[in-house]
Amino acid sequence: MTVKAVDDVGFRVGDGETLGLVGESGCGKTSTGLALMRMLPNNVVHLGGKALLDNVDILSMDFKRFVAEVRWNKVSMVFQGAMNSFNPVLKVGIQVAEPLIFKAGYSPYEALGVVRKLFKQVGLPEEAADRYPHELSGGMKQRAMIAMALALNPPLVILDEPTSALDVSIQTQIMNLLKRLKKELNISMIFISHDLALVSDIADVIAVMYAGQVVEYGDADSVLTNPLHPYTQKLLKSTPRLRGPRVLEYITGSPPSLANPPAGCRFHPRCPYVFDRCRLENPPPTSLEKATVRCWLHRKG
Repeated sequence: MTVKAVDDVGFRVGDGETLGLVGESGCGKTSTGLALMRMLPNNVVHLGGKALLDNVDILSMDFKRFVAEVRWNKVSMVFQGAMNSFNPVLKVGIQVAEPLIFKAGYSPYEALGVVRKLFKQVGLPEEAADRYPHELSGGMKQRAMIAMALALNPPLVILDEPTSALDVSIQTQIMNLLKRLKKELNISMIFISHDLALVSDIADVIAVMYAGQVVEYGDADSVLTNPLHPYTQKLLKSTPRLRGPRVLEYITGSPPSLANPPAGCRFHPRCPYVFDRCRLENPPPTSLEKATVRCWLHRKG
């Protein structure tokens, strides 16, 4: 059985731009990020498509060359769950230094010096490099992971749920840090989250994923203020707001199994606007003035 966890996904991330990749759990967000890092499990194969970085397809590149030239050098990733990402028996500093040691040829002593500077840049005390993971709070470990992702100055950083499992005040600190680093370093980011409120705080462009596909993609302001896809509309109505309507709506049903997705539009079993064509044909992406949407409501002919 072949399961397409990510199917016909397309987006562009410009220089210094942040793409927000948003959707419910299981929609393919993390798989998309891991595919760009070529870190998917061995039982996952790349069936087609391209990922162009500086006009080079990094998905078809020889794997050893990709690891040597691209991973961490040009594309890095902050993985979900920083609390579980560190080896508990090694000090944090030497773990953050690994890209510098193994990819840039630094000695451990030189690399630790760079790590201490990186820690200062992300708001950590330099002595945190000499601590073990259990001696740092969740927010401190997340900052250390961000420092590791920045170690080789990659132009693109993928952040997978970087504020998950953190309390609200620490979430705010991490978001402010990311916005500051984006401005200071002019780095491009792919910000993966199920939280539209967080995405709206940092993203320039938003891609909404559902059941392995991008169902809406466009300028952040346009997607957030004038959503075109019924799924995006429902997501926004289920997000708490300080102003406007205070009654939260919910999306009936649950995302489909990708082992047996529904015929036609994958959202049609949950869509309030469903009609016969939705049940029979999967809509192709339709380019409109400010967004691209995969929905028959916006398709002529």
